[in-house]
Amino acid sequence: MAPTNELRFAVSDRIDDTEVGPGHVPLSLLSEFPRDVTDFLRGSKRELDPQQVIISIESGSLALVASGLAAATALWSDLANLQFPDSLHTVDPKRAAVMERWQAAARQNPRRKYLIADSAQRIGVSVDASTDFRRAEEVWVPVEKYIDGKVLDWGGKTKPNVHLEMPNGTVLKVSAPQVLLEQEPQNRLYRHALLHIRAEENLRTGVLRNPVLLAFGSDQNTFDETEFQRMVKLGTEAWKDVPDATAWVEDLRGGKA
Repeated sequence: MAPTNELRFAVSDRIDDTEVGPGHVPLSLLSEFPRDVTDFLRGSKRELDPQQVIISIESGSLALVASGLAAATALWSDLANLQFPDSLHTVDPKRAAVMERWQAAARQNPRRKYLIADSAQRIGVSVDASTDFRRAEEVWVPVEKYIDGKVLDWGGKTKPNVHLEMPNGTVLKVSAPQVLLEQEPQNRLYRHALLHIRAEENLRTGVLRNPVLLAFGSDQNTFDETEFQRMVKLGTEAWKDVPDATAWVEDLRGGKA
C-alpha cells in the first residue's frame, strides 16, 4: 500500500560555489532532471499518465513534488525494492535506468545527490557517489521439463520451431528438429499440446531461454479405455482377499477417531 499520495524528487549540487535551486541551475540539469522524473513515474508499462500527475516546484534544492500517485502500485513496490542496493533487477527497467544514470552522474560529481521520498518520510531512496545500486547476477541452469500451451505456429524451412502460447499469455519459441515435426502424426496447430523440452531456466524468475523440443507429450485429456480396464483388473486382483476394504484401511490408521 502506498504510504502517501505524493513523492518528492530532489537533486542537490553546487555550481560556482552556489547551491543548485530554482534560481540557479544549469540548463542541462534543468532539462534532464524533469525527464528522469517523468521516466521514473511512468515506468516502461506507463502505469501513470504524466498529464494526470500534478507537479509543484519547491524552493531550496531543485525539487519536484508529484501528487496523484496512490493507485500506482508498481511504483510503490519498486520504491520498496530500492531499499536494497542489489535490487535493480527487481524493478521496472525504466526506473532502474534512471537510478543507473543518477548513480553515474553522482560518481562523476561527488557533490551531486538525488533523493526520492514520500511526504511522510516513511520511504526514501537516495543516490550519491557512495551508493552502489546494481543488478544481482543472473543464474541460468540447464533443465528438462514438460510445458503445455496452445500451438500457434510450427514448421519453418531453415530454422524449424514451434510457437507455444503459455497459460500466462506469453509465447515461447521452441526450436524443433525438422525430422521430429515431419514424423508427428497429429496436426497440433491451434490445439493444446504438451511439449517435452530442453532449455536453460533462470533460477530467480523461472524464465526459459534457448528451448529445444525433444518430443510431444501424450494428450492428457485422452481417456485410454484399455489402460483403465487393465488398472481395474490389477486392483481387483490385489484386493480380492480383503473382505472389507474400508475396514482394512481404518485398521491401518489405528481405528476410527
